[in-house]
Amino acid sequence: MSDFLSQLTRSLPSLGEGITMTLLATVLSALLALVLAFALGLASRSPRVLLRGSARVVVEFFRGTSLYVQLFWLFFALPVLGFRLEPLACAVLAFGLNYGAYGAEVVRGAVNAVPKAQWEATVALNMGPWLRMRRVILPQAWVQMIPPFNNLLIQLLKSTPLMSLVTITDLTFQMDQIRSTTGDTAAAYLTLLVVYFVIAYAFTLMMNAVERAAKARLGRSDAPRSVKRAEHTGATVAGGA
Repeated sequence: MSDFLSQLTRSLPSLGEGITMTLLATVLSALLALVLAFALGLASRSPRVLLRGSARVVVEFFRGTSLYVQLFWLFFALPVLGFRLEPLACAVLAFGLNYGAYGAEVVRGAVNAVPKAQWEATVALNMGPWLRMRRVILPQAWVQMIPPFNNLLIQLLKSTPLMSLVTITDLTFQMDQIRSTTGDTAAAYLTLLVVYFVIAYAFTLMMNAVERAAKARLGRSDAPRSVKRAEHTGATVAGGA
């Protein structure tokens, strides 16, 4: 164990580079996935059959095929066709397409879950489709999207070790180098588990803050009902006094 700790201390700079690469790939992939999720999710609701059908084909293809194979295809097969991407670009594109397809279902489901009365109210106010979606529907749907988006973000983070298979020196790659040097497999992978957990928990706290902010914009609160009743009772008593 002492040999492992000594090697871990000496390898902190390279380990930091691995963590940076993991975070960079996660953030870039999440941003691409978010854009694709909204584009494909909203297109899946389009009244135009061609657009709706095309979106469904893309979603089902990337949900129904292996992320592992998608990553390898972009890295090894795409150059055969004359297109070569950098390893990080391959990873970001593969993760973004795969998780964007899953996210599209989150967007579609959340938009469909907005009460019908809200849609009818926008029509009564003579709002156009874009204004209706931007001002009324999406703010309500966004609150419902955040928890499943958080799950997808954590899943994306846990998929990043696949990058080490396409020559990217991420966190898993760097820790595996330490394991090979020291021979202490248990300590190396236990440390890796802890580091991934810390990163995942930080992402969860960030998404929780985003969810609270989204609810606050809608005038919603997470306070328990008993607390709300107590506050309401206190306000009523004060008003009566």
